[in-house]
Amino acid sequence: MDSRGNPRRNSESLVHPVVVDSAEAMESGVGERRSQEVRAFRSWSPWLVPLFVVANVLVFSVTMYINNCPKNSSSCVGRFLGRLSFQPFKENPLLGPSSLTLEKMGALEVNKVVNKHQGWRLITCIWLHAGVFHLLANMLSLLFIGIRLEQEFGFVRIGMLYIISGFGGSLLSALFIKASISVGASGALFGLLGGMLSELITNWTIYANKFAALFTLVFIIVINLAVGILPHVDNFAHIGGFISGFLLGFVVLIRPQFEWVSRKFVRQGYDSLPAKPKHKIYQYILWVLALILVIVGFTVGLVMLFRGFNANDHCPWCHYLSCIPMNGRSCKAESVYCLSSQSDNHLNLTCSSNGRQATYPLSNVSGAKILELYRVVFDIIADAVSTLQQKLKNQEHLSSV
Repeated sequence: MDSRGNPRRNSESLVHPVVVDSAEAMESGVGERRSQEVRAFRSWSPWLVPLFVVANVLVFSVTMYINNCPKNSSSCVGRFLGRLSFQPFKENPLLGPSSLTLEKMGALEVNKVVNKHQGWRLITCIWLHAGVFHLLANMLSLLFIGIRLEQEFGFVRIGMLYIISGFGGSLLSALFIKASISVGASGALFGLLGGMLSELITNWTIYANKFAALFTLVFIIVINLAVGILPHVDNFAHIGGFISGFLLGFVVLIRPQFEWVSRKFVRQGYDSLPAKPKHKIYQYILWVLALILVIVGFTVGLVMLFRGFNANDHCPWCHYLSCIPMNGRSCKAESVYCLSSQSDNHLNLTCSSNGRQATYPLSNVSGAKILELYRVVFDIIADAVSTLQQKLKNQEHLSSV
């Protein structure tokens, strides 16, 4: 569905008729006005958005190659794909790699970002996807939204909007989601939607059917944000990306007034209208306010993140923005306890969660693999201890106050 209004193409949006002294001159003026209708706003040939799609597909392919499911599991999906086969459905229903592989490739994990100084994960996670279904949904959305925007605004502005919005989504996600990893380009995609909304607002005067376009766009945004409240969907990345893109749209997607552009295509001597400013006053005001909010927001967010700030402690209801329990499914991270027993090169893991138990027999397990499993368990314990210590400090602070 086309959610954006089109620049006006009727006489009201063109320069006003000019006074001329001859039929020839009038004919020339009409030709100029017809030419301006076509050339008033430059149209770009999109190449960056398709390149982003190719890059995401390549990164996913490399991730699956490194994952190498047949080496670690006997129940891979699509074993005919060899190293590229997918993890079992019970582990990853999206047809993708394991969480360990995603972690290796740069998934967003707050403990590593804060305590191991791996801030680059705030960027790398937007190029990773949990599975084929996840990748297809995001890439189709990127093509549908991004190509149109790149045609209108060029690769520089849309590239900035995409990357910075993705970073903003990762930042807000890291402030709220502490117990699991996060991957995906959804934050960047919501940034493009936010940019479309702010672009419509700041360039309000050049669009026809304004309210229809605004209603359609807001409806699409609300529906997509509503999907984010389902369990195991990182809606904080969506919200952070949307807010970042919305503010950046006022800065990088601002257009000059149509009348100002039109004057460039009218011959000297035929324009009797007073000069028009390039932008309206409200556009400048929105530009300054949005730029200040972006700079302050990112600065404060990064400082809070690297100081170990947990936003959930100060906003106990905010988790409902990302997940609402339904159909018996919980939004809370489940506590998992595992006991291991080893015989020769066979390792049995018996894990219990919420009163249920499951045993995972692992054959041909090397010493290095066992050490890796222990490392993962140690990281989980360390993260839990760090969270508990932070909560105790907060309680002590509240008690002292």
